[in-house]
Amino acid sequence: MEGGEEEANLYGFLGPLSTVVWLYIGLLYIFMSFILVLIARMSTKDWENPHPCDQNPAELENIWNLKNCCWLTLGSITTQGCDILPKGGCSRIATASWWFFSLIITSSYTANLAAFLTMSKQDDSINNIEELAAQSKVKYGCLPNGATASFFQYSNDSLYQRIWNTMINEKPSVFEDTNLKGVERVLSTKNALYAFFMESTGIEYEMERKCDLKKIGDLLDSKSYGIGMPMNAEYRHEVNAAVLNLQETGKLVELKEKWWKQERPGEPCPSTVPVNTDAMALENVGGVFIVLASGIGIAFAIAILEFLWNVYSIAVEEHISYFEALKIELKFACNIFVTHKRSKPLLSGSSSSNTVNVEDSKSNQCILTGAGTFLNINTTILNRIGSTANLNQTESNSAHSRKSGSKSNS
Repeated sequence: MEGGEEEANLYGFLGPLSTVVWLYIGLLYIFMSFILVLIARMSTKDWENPHPCDQNPAELENIWNLKNCCWLTLGSITTQGCDILPKGGCSRIATASWWFFSLIITSSYTANLAAFLTMSKQDDSINNIEELAAQSKVKYGCLPNGATASFFQYSNDSLYQRIWNTMINEKPSVFEDTNLKGVERVLSTKNALYAFFMESTGIEYEMERKCDLKKIGDLLDSKSYGIGMPMNAEYRHEVNAAVLNLQETGKLVELKEKWWKQERPGEPCPSTVPVNTDAMALENVGGVFIVLASGIGIAFAIAILEFLWNVYSIAVEEHISYFEALKIELKFACNIFVTHKRSKPLLSGSSSSNTVNVEDSKSNQCILTGAGTFLNINTTILNRIGSTANLNQTESNSAHSRKSGSKSNS
């Protein structure tokens, strides 16, 4: 029989889940944050205009850096939510899978924690006499001169002999003069550090009246009590027959139920329903891990398809090979520390540089050609003006010569 208050566990809040489950949740939190960053970078819809008023932005921004992804996953697992949400289809699928995982884990943890807190005072630290004998923290005793002490003292079992030797060598003494004093010592000892051996009937009787007491383990021995009578008493057979009749008809059980429970003073002790308070192992929540893995796999597959299609569009638009565009875009997607990119990709490579140089050369050539044509037109006009001037000068010279000739003839 054991009672009293149990020692508080400072880290009892970790009890509802096993160590393996806690480890898996921590690793999944880190993994989910990184995979969400990668999926968001491959999704075109998660690259947004940082200035909505500008209809033709030069750059696009992706807000899903590592810090924001860690905040989103942490807010989900703690059921607090987040003020930013993804917009891409694949990133939403991954986030929804994490939300479902968080819902099941937090609900299971809350329910199991409630069971732990409810049953904490009913949890037996020692479940049988073997565990009692194997430890030295909880002291135990019995009546010094009774049937229980004789059972331990004269037993041939090494376990019971060890228990007896421990009791007689304890200082201060663990023996009590009466069962009542033993029960009071059990109740008054702090942290349930004292147990008292009694007959099972006496333990059941005391447990019905003192709800803080509890019975530990099974019966150590089974003996029957009889009624003392004089030697060769004439009424011995009649009494034996009456007792057997009471036992066979169930009258003894009815009398025990009446005087142990029904006629007890005060309110009856609340009945305790056994509750499984074992920590949830990986086998109990393995299904939700499979659902999360499936959701992440689907989201990642969609993200890859969307990314490859975007690479194809860039290759066609920029007139470069598909593998060159894939190499450049994949390198950019893996650089998770860069959160801005051009709205129209300006690829850095030999082909793109050559294309830009050719276009610049053609443009400059057109400008120069136009300028040369304009100069030629002006030169032609000047030449025509010069020819007209020469003709006018010739005509004036001829007229002057004619006037001079007419004067000579005169």
